[in-house]
Amino acid sequence: MGTNTGTHIVWDWNGTLFHDNDAIIGATNAAFAELGLAPITLEQYRSLYCVPVPKFYERLMGRLPTGAEWELMDAVFHRYYTEHRVRCTLAEGAAELLAGWRAAGRSQSILSMYGHEDLLPLVRGLGIETHFIRVDGRTGPSGGSKAEHMVRHLAALADTVEPARTVVIGDATDDAVAALHVGARAVLYTGGSHSRASLEGAGVPVVDTLREAVAEAERLAA
Repeated sequence: MGTNTGTHIVWDWNGTLFHDNDAIIGATNAAFAELGLAPITLEQYRSLYCVPVPKFYERLMGRLPTGAEWELMDAVFHRYYTEHRVRCTLAEGAAELLAGWRAAGRSQSILSMYGHEDLLPLVRGLGIETHFIRVDGRTGPSGGSKAEHMVRHLAALADTVEPARTVVIGDATDDAVAALHVGARAVLYTGGSHSRASLEGAGVPVVDTLREAVAEAERLAA
């Protein structure tokens, strides 16, 4: 298969294609409760969230969690999230945008820091798996950056995707960092885990809808 000459989109999952803010906040507060920490609001989460995730906890606790605390909070977070994600849906307009991008003969993939074995059945269950040429979730420990995962993701697509014509669409500044790491572009979406103010510090286009994100991706990689 030859190299794809059109724009390729690498989609983030949580907070971007998958609108799971309520489950994320609930899981975060369940994890905090294990250490006796006060719950936070969505606005607080979006203004303070960062990766690696232990640094986010440091912003709230005033110190890095110990190894034992991190393991406990991470386990509680994922248990709560798994129980509550069933009530979450695709972001508004996402299904139509994915279908339209594929119908136009352009490629797209998913790279998520959500666990790979949990991600795949979720994407399949929502009926959108056929829109993607590859779906990768996180392998290995949680809490790190997406950059090295992005290297492996694009390496697996090297026969069909050119990094310079690739645009990463995500909701976190780490998505922009990962894109820069591999020579791709990025567009950040305000509907997920970061506030607009924090996203604008990444130095890439910031948009309020996924439709705007797709239009910006077309412009960037033209």
